[in-house]
Amino acid sequence: MSDDHDGYAVVGERVALRPYSAADAEEFTAAVRESRALHRPWLFPPETAEAYATYRRTLGEDPARLGLLVCERAAAGRIAGFVNINNIVRGAFLSGALGYGAFAHAAGRGLLGEGLGLVVRHAFGPLGLHRLEANIQPGNAASRALVMRAGFRLEGYSPAMLFIDGAWRDHERWAITAETTAPGSPG
Repeated sequence: MSDDHDGYAVVGERVALRPYSAADAEEFTAAVRESRALHRPWLFPPETAEAYATYRRTLGEDPARLGLLVCERAAAGRIAGFVNINNIVRGAFLSGALGYGAFAHAAGRGLLGEGLGLVVRHAFGPLGLHRLEANIQPGNAASRALVMRAGFRLEGYSPAMLFIDGAWRDHERWAITAETTAPGSPG
């Protein structure tokens, strides 16, 4: 990763990104529990220290994944949310699939939007990816608005695409490519 400042991988105006660490378990899982109403039924991040440890290890050890915490600079690095790049494929595809979430204390303040923009630039810069995709359940208006602000375009609809909360859920496929992202743009 690049732009290392005080342990952060990428630094923006209000947020900075860094990898998950074992020391984040208590803060992360407490924020997840406090954010249940915001996340459900779309998202189920780990709520216990044990589940967090498995989640963090998977993100840290799998070369097809990159997990980044979005930390609020003005609040001494308090975790505002996360953006993960999953299913990273190299070769001719150079693509990854995004997973993300804001925590309740940070929701609606634009922090995750800034963090997503930093991840997009990092993915298309130092990581050398060409395409990022976000798969969103049609009723998740906040997630749709987030990717639209970041410059993603709607590419299609996939019935019964992902198994979430005990059922196969339909998803819209939103994507952005390196050539559609202007240098220095938010997304």
